[in-house]
Formats: sequence, C-alpha cells, structure tokens
Amino acid sequence: MAKSPSAAPWPVELDMHKPQPLYELLLDSCSSQTKADKLMIGLVWTLCQDDSQGHTGLAMSPGVATRTLPWSGTLAGKPVTDLAAWILDWEPYKATVAMAAINCCLNSRPLPESVLLEHHPEHPNLAVFDHFLPQLQGKNVVVIGHYPGIERYQNQMQLTVLEKQPTAGDLPDAASEFLLPNADWVFLTASSIPNKTFPRLAELSGNAKTVLMGPTVPWLPQLHEFGIDYLAGVEVTDANALYHTAAQGGGVRIFQNGVRYRIAQLTPVTSLAWLKQQIADCAAERLRLTAEMENWYNTGNTRRYPAYRLLEEANARLSRLDSSYKLLWDSHGNPTNRLA
Repeated sequence: MAKSPSAAPWPVELDMHKPQPLYELLLDSCSSQTKADKLMIGLVWTLCQDDSQGHTGLAMSPGVATRTLPWSGTLAGKPVTDLAAWILDWEPYKATVAMAAINCCLNSRPLPESVLLEHHPEHPNLAVFDHFLPQLQGKNVVVIGHYPGIERYQNQMQLTVLEKQPTAGDLPDAASEFLLPNADWVFLTASSIPNKTFPRLAELSGNAKTVLMGPTVPWLPQLHEFGIDYLAGVEVTDANALYHTAAQGGGVRIFQNGVRYRIAQLTPVTSLAWLKQQIADCAAERLRLTAEMENWYNTGNTRRYPAYRLLEEANARLSRLDSSYKLLWDSHGNPTNRLA
C-alpha cells in the first residue's frame, strides 16, 4: 500500500470520546474468556499474565512514579478484556495496564512469519538497528526514543533521536513535526500507542519506511493500514523468568531472561497470509461459540447465554479482519499471483 504524505503541519489533538481506528482495532483484537492471574507494574515493564496458559503481555511502564493508584490490589482476577478497555484512558498507568492486557490476548495466538534476531551482547535494542543497518547507510533516519548505544551509528547515517526528556544530542519530541515528513526511515517506539502519540507520529512518517519496535509492540497485521512497514516486537520464551525479572526492576535484562526480538515485514503477501490465518481462527471461534449458544438455549436455559459478549466480540473482530483483508487485496490486486 502506497503511503500518503502527512496532510497537516501541526499536531491534531485526539478526541478519545470519538472512535479512533487504532484503538478500536486494539479493543476488537482483544477477545478472551481469561482473567488476569498476575498484574505487575514494575520499574520498567508492566506485565499481564492470564489464568489460562500463562500467556504474557508487556508494556513499558510510565516514567513518572505515583503513590495514588486507587485500584492497586484489585486487578488480579479481573477479565483481561476489562483491563484492555482502559486503552482509551488518558491516565498513563491505566493505559499501560491496558496495553499489557491487549498484548496478553494477542500473545495467545500464533506469531507471524518473522525473523529471529540474535541477542545483542551489550545493548539488546541495537539488535533491531543492526538488522536494518545495510539499508540505513547514508539515509535520513529518525529514532523516536533514546536507546542506549544508538550513538554508534552516527557516522553511518544522518541520525536524529527525538526524546520527551532530551539528553545530549537528542532533540525534543516537538521536532517530530518538522523532521518526520522528510525522513527516509523512522523507528517508532510502541509505547507511543498507550501514550496516544502514535496516530500523529505514524501520520507524519507517511513518506518513510517505518519500524514499530519494542516489547510493547502488538502483533497485528492490520498495522500496515497505519503506515507501519515492519514490526520489531518480542516473543516470550520464558514467562516465569520474564515475570520475576520485570518484577525485580529489570529493564533490558528481560532479553536475557524471557524474551527475544523478532521482526515481521508487513508486505502485502505476508500480511494477507497472516490475516487469512487470523480470519480462519476467528471464524472457528465464532462457530464454536454459536454452537455453544444454541446448545445453551436448546437445553432449556432462559437466561442470556453467558458468553454472548464473547460472541459479539468475535463477530466484530471477524468483520474488521475481513475489511482489512479486502482493503489490502483491493490495493494490490492479487499479490500472491503477481509474485508467483
């Protein structure tokens, strides 16, 4: 899908009282009967683990400490979908909990076809930049979020780092309005999703190859609709070790104890294949829930089918998946035939 250039030169404030496509997508994608078995807000990472098979989702914790969370101690045992609903909230801790819950749901499904990155011995996040380095030579590259060690690439590309709290050599995040439209490559931290800056940053990056990166990345093929070309997210390899590492203040150490980077390219062919698998899985879930509902009423129950909400969510998710598949298909004709 061809990217369109940014239309507006200044930030557009999000009205979260109106439907926002990305956040609707996230909510539609999180459909589960599971409850939060563990919910932990760590120094660096917030983690949600379900009570089914221990599926785990991560999100970067807010950078500002607080003593006034009124719901502390009440979240374990709540439906994961209830926590996911907080993604619309502007309160940073609620939105972060929601992002971890959404990733918990998504990580219960198969990962896409992707490239496993070798662990970087010094700075784990640099494994992503090393992977793309041959394509970045001499390019105008903007990185949103300061990753330790990123300075080593300064002589190989025209590198600019944007940060909310700039350190030496960084530019403030307001510079994104001026720099992103002219970038060749943009590396966008996925923490921009819960903090609500993603829609504008993705719009501004419309002319660039854009990589959404970090443990907060949601594995969703539909992100191609928002101009994302690559997902550089994590695969959870040891949920127990990950939990204890994050609970004990672990930052990049989680890459030694529980996760590893994978990169998925959102090409028409790979995205269609990924969407097709998700459509099949969702259709099977809807069929199972429909059969259960029919059996529920056929056995004489007059109360509403207990899992009716899940059936509604499956219908909504299937509709969105079908729409995304059609949009990609119509934009590229039949890419599978073209590339055969």
